[in-house]
Amino acid sequence: MRSGTLVVATDGTGSSRAAVRWAAREADRRGTTLRVAHVLDGEWAESRYEFTDSRFGAARQVAEGIARGGVALAHEISPGLSCEIDILAGNPAARLLAETEDAGLLVLGSRGRGGFASLLLGSVSQRIAVHARCPVAVVRGRGDVTDGPVAVGFDDSPHAERVLRTAFDQAAVRGTGLTVVRTYLPALPLYLAGAAAVGVVEPGQEAAERTRLEEQLAPWREKYPDVAVKALLSYDSAAAVLNGVSHDAQLIVVGSRGHGTVTGTLLGSTGLQLLHHADCPVLLDR
Repeated sequence: MRSGTLVVATDGTGSSRAAVRWAAREADRRGTTLRVAHVLDGEWAESRYEFTDSRFGAARQVAEGIARGGVALAHEISPGLSCEIDILAGNPAARLLAETEDAGLLVLGSRGRGGFASLLLGSVSQRIAVHARCPVAVVRGRGDVTDGPVAVGFDDSPHAERVLRTAFDQAAVRGTGLTVVRTYLPALPLYLAGAAAVGVVEPGQEAAERTRLEEQLAPWREKYPDVAVKALLSYDSAAAVLNGVSHDAQLIVVGSRGHGTVTGTLLGSTGLQLLHHADCPVLLDR
């Protein structure tokens, strides 16, 4: 896994508290510092003022209280964890994106208020997920779950091997198994175009797909002998399969880019659907 400071955004809501707890466990596993960040969302004209200006005195006190509350919560999870506070001002997405320049991971909750209102709903969420310079974890669903396997979406994109490595690392450090999800489209003759896949999948194609997947996983099984691997092959959509798996998993790992010609294809479909519907935290690797 990547090193570097782990940044978690908090606004004091239940969702952000879940994110802080998850981030504290992850920082403890990585042996890295946890930076607890709070953004004072203000107009551009106001954000030019220094925090020492009287206009920001009260707001900064509230912000520091929220951030300190996040640190206290992190220390409940890991008493010896190294933590620091980061109070920011301006547009939440822009300021958090700037934090990703030198961070190892950015952790966000699935809901927000004030400076984080709709942070993970719509355009702001997509902007952070698409443009962050480091991996992004969205803590949603059963955010505090610590059992169950790690699951990963594994395709033929250029970054698939890196995503798979992250998933194996996560499974190994958590002492759990790994579910590798591969989806494929059945080869349909023209006269069956539009037919349901379940009625036209050929056994030979499924066997060939499984053989190829097992061959790709073989060196990883050898490298991580203590990680029990389950290969799940399906002709359903990747989002549907991973969303189903998320009910029993403790973490879903997907790439921030998918195969195809459109940049962000996986994020725009599978990744974004998981951000809204997965029943466990989602890690967008890059």
